[in-house]
Amino acid sequence: MTSLLMIVVTTALINNVVLSQFLGICSFLGVSKRIKTSASLGGAVIFVITLSSAVASLLYDFVLVPLNLTYLKTIVFILVIAALVQVVEMFLKKSSPAIYKALGIYLPLITTNCAVLGVALTNVQDGYNFIESVLAGFGTAVGFTIAIILLAGIRERIDEKAVPAPFRGAPIVLLCAALMAIAFMGFSGLAV
Repeated sequence: MTSLLMIVVTTALINNVVLSQFLGICSFLGVSKRIKTSASLGGAVIFVITLSSAVASLLYDFVLVPLNLTYLKTIVFILVIAALVQVVEMFLKKSSPAIYKALGIYLPLITTNCAVLGVALTNVQDGYNFIESVLAGFGTAVGFTIAIILLAGIRERIDEKAVPAPFRGAPIVLLCAALMAIAFMGFSGLAV
């Protein structure tokens, strides 16, 4: 039980997909202007990464390995992710048009978000079983959500007029993200 909890903590905080592995940066920087939009994207990412980790694990263990087709894992995982993103997109379009519109192009870009594919491939590489894969996916997605909401909170509080001209816009955002990455390095003492 402790090892399963450590998988979640490690993937969410210590090996944060955005701040230590630098995966998913485009949506991290692009959507993090407002907390509400960031939280919505985070929820979609939690759903997609967790479910894609589960489905990818099952497909790998019960289809690709027995048929000796493990070399197709990247293509299969991309197809699974694309299908799941389409489901999320259709759901949000019907249930919450405002959030669907606010996420804009970044919602379908979850399909090409390297963090989603990276988690599925890392789970296979690390030899995780089904439960470990689902927990690693969930922890990674929670870590992504924490990071994007924190950055959105910082960006909402930054008064662009008080920022020196050379640092306005992208430079101040990248500086904030770098400082967040340094702060998250402090969590590395949690894992022994």
